[in-house]
Amino acid sequence: MESGKTLQYWSVWYPRAAATGVLLARGAVDPVDSILFHAAPDVVTVEVSDAHGRRLAFGQDLPATLSSPICRFSIQGEQVVREDIWPTEDDLGSVVLLPGGEAGILKSWWNAEDHREWRWQTEFYNRLD
Repeated sequence: MESGKTLQYWSVWYPRAAATGVLLARGAVDPVDSILFHAAPDVVTVEVSDAHGRRLAFGQDLPATLSSPICRFSIQGEQVVREDIWPTEDDLGSVVLLPGGEAGILKSWWNAEDHREWRWQTEFYNRLD
């Protein structure tokens, strides 16, 4: 990410833990319309905001749609929607957010036909100014 660029902040919460939920990840990325997330629980709440804290999109209590290791959060208007997926070649180059907030780029994905095993590579890049 280049210095001076506008960033989006994607926050993913597990709403069924503790008194008010537990933050799973908060990652800063270049603006995108969708992001992949690894190891999402059965339900999540997602907020996308700008660098000034203004909410751009929100999705509350988004349920799992499929048993898979990756889900896609997409911005549709002011809403965030969730779709659990098995990535394909079309997803290569997508931003992946990991629990904890580290964001990278999906470089490769393979899974067995029975979905019992998978292998993937993600690239991470950081720069301190």
